[in-house]
Amino acid sequence: MAVTRAEVCVAACADLFAGDGEILASPMGFVPGLGARLARLTSEPDLLLSDGEAYLLTADGELEGWMPYRKVFDVVAHGTRHVVMGANQLDRFGNQNISAIGDHGKPTRQLLGFRGAPGNTVNNKTSYWIPRHSKRVLVDAVDVVSGVGYDKQAGPFHNIHRVVTNLAVFDFDTPDRSMRIVSVHPGVDVQEVHDQTGFELPRDEPAVTREPTEHELDLIRTVLDPDSKRDREVRV
Repeated sequence: MAVTRAEVCVAACADLFAGDGEILASPMGFVPGLGARLARLTSEPDLLLSDGEAYLLTADGELEGWMPYRKVFDVVAHGTRHVVMGANQLDRFGNQNISAIGDHGKPTRQLLGFRGAPGNTVNNKTSYWIPRHSKRVLVDAVDVVSGVGYDKQAGPFHNIHRVVTNLAVFDFDTPDRSMRIVSVHPGVDVQEVHDQTGFELPRDEPAVTREPTEHELDLIRTVLDPDSKRDREVRV
């Protein structure tokens, strides 16, 4: 069976954790969760995976330790965590909005609120997962800053690492720390990425996102997600 776009995205999310070592992985969303578990089974065996409430788990869901929710705040404060969040809006400098659409005093749409986004982005390595890449999400400027981007003063531990969407992978390794394309997924025309982004991206020639290895595909298909739920989250 051919490699699907969803499986490419899972591998790209696994690659977010490359070199992280023994830190707490906090993926939010099904595909980032698969990516963290895949990384734990392959390139990053020392990653810590939490159920978000009380326990540390192995990649296949077995209990391996106790970590009550209150301890997560100690991890957040010490920066020993890599969080992968979503975003209703994300701008060129990595500012995230999950709070409201429109004027904050009288929004046209109320969202989740700020939740842990400010502390996550100030204290922890942060990446983003955008399952539906569009101009509505990738905007020139967010309506409300929930997670802090590179055009703000955020302190020495601020680290917006990468953005993975259903079309491409991005980072902020530019002179002004604005977003650029690192790679486009197989079968995606780079012009489509530009057309579906609400701000100008550098016109570099990006790489093609790698496909998962045979071993990774076997893990995704038979161990991590045998019911193919990943395909419901990724729109081609």
